[in-house]
Amino acid sequence: MWRDEAVTYDVSRRDLSGIWRTLGDADAVHGLYYLVMHGLFRLSGDADPLLVMRLPSVLAMGAAAAGVALVGGRLAGPRAGMLAGLFFAVVPSVQRFAQEGRSYAMVCALVVWATYALVRAVAAEADRTRRAWWPYGALMLVACLLHEFAVLTLAAHALSVPRAARRRWAVASGVVVAALAPLAVVSERQKAQVDWLYANPWTYAGAVAVCLLGAGCAVLLRRRGLGAPAADALVRLALPLLVVPTTLLLLCAPVKPLFVDRYVLYGMAGLALLVGTLLDRAPRGGRGRAAVAVVAAGAAVLALLPMTLHVRTPAGRLDDATAAAHAVRVAGREGDAVVYLPLRRRVWSSAVPGAARRLRDIALDQSPAASATLYGTEVPADVIARRMRAEPRIVLVTDPSGGADERDEREKVKRAVVERRFEVCRTWRGRGALVIVHALPGHC
Repeated sequence: MWRDEAVTYDVSRRDLSGIWRTLGDADAVHGLYYLVMHGLFRLSGDADPLLVMRLPSVLAMGAAAAGVALVGGRLAGPRAGMLAGLFFAVVPSVQRFAQEGRSYAMVCALVVWATYALVRAVAAEADRTRRAWWPYGALMLVACLLHEFAVLTLAAHALSVPRAARRRWAVASGVVVAALAPLAVVSERQKAQVDWLYANPWTYAGAVAVCLLGAGCAVLLRRRGLGAPAADALVRLALPLLVVPTTLLLLCAPVKPLFVDRYVLYGMAGLALLVGTLLDRAPRGGRGRAAVAVVAAGAAVLALLPMTLHVRTPAGRLDDATAAAHAVRVAGREGDAVVYLPLRRRVWSSAVPGAARRLRDIALDQSPAASATLYGTEVPADVIARRMRAEPRIVLVTDPSGGADERDEREKVKRAVVERRFEVCRTWRGRGALVIVHALPGHC
């Protein structure tokens, strides 16, 4: 597990009342996902928790790939659909979130199938039946309730819907937005949870490059006879799905940075549709063009292979919570104190139940479950300092920064006491984590 999965594991295993109280304090945006996972954990018994958490994502991303193939097949032909589905399956970000215990794969699958439902509803518009729009509205609503940034899909679909179908689409979209509004109000009160986001120029440049790649595919499809009325319809659907949600989040950067690629993962379906259709159309321009298409596709797969392998290792995540929990379990002696710097690093210990059982969490006021929070609550800074000074040995669980960038008074006190009063006995360094055993001189 990494830290986000550890949160999934911890929150989802609380009772329903505990989950409900937690959502009032944090992570309301993931509330429906936690409830789904709670049910799965209840049904799975003693099964490997990583398997329980990740299997739904694997299945969801498989369903998303199938949905991409169906959309492509309906708009541009079976071969284009098959190529689009295959391309979608090898995109590194798709492969990563297909094996992660968070909601993003489920959201992606629901958005893809909502897009397929949209295509079918538009095709059925001549029959003037409202029932054709119910699947679209239902799928979009569940996607938005799993993660509210899925609502950006509606802005993309708005550019794809033909004029004759706009009224019914607007009604379906309005119902989705109205039903989502209460969650949006609650999550707005919890916006401090995304204070860690910042405008990373490299991340933003990568997002823009992906959008430009999709735009380039769209241009090629509409030139030199590669396009057709069906392919044009696919471009009108796929390009906004790729570009619009990403662009809207990027435009928020001057006010509040909000862009993270996983928030708009479903945009990869738009890119896959464009690339798959281009690969289908390119060979029709002659042998030379067919050879270029085959070589380019093979080169792309080979270029993606190192990243594909990388996301299957712990190094493919920001940290390794499981390894950190095991390090905590063996670091100290029976009865030693443990301190988490910052307090959110307490979630690492939840990746392995009982990892810190032998240690005393001296800064803790209420546990995460008892306080209905993600990381628990801690006593005031002066109490933390007094308790730490009374200890001969402290196991410090921190990250590579050692809390140097923390501004909270509690975190400052933790760092100051261990630096001034204790010496380092031994250090364990893992992926994104440090576990350091501190002791008074002569107590190592």
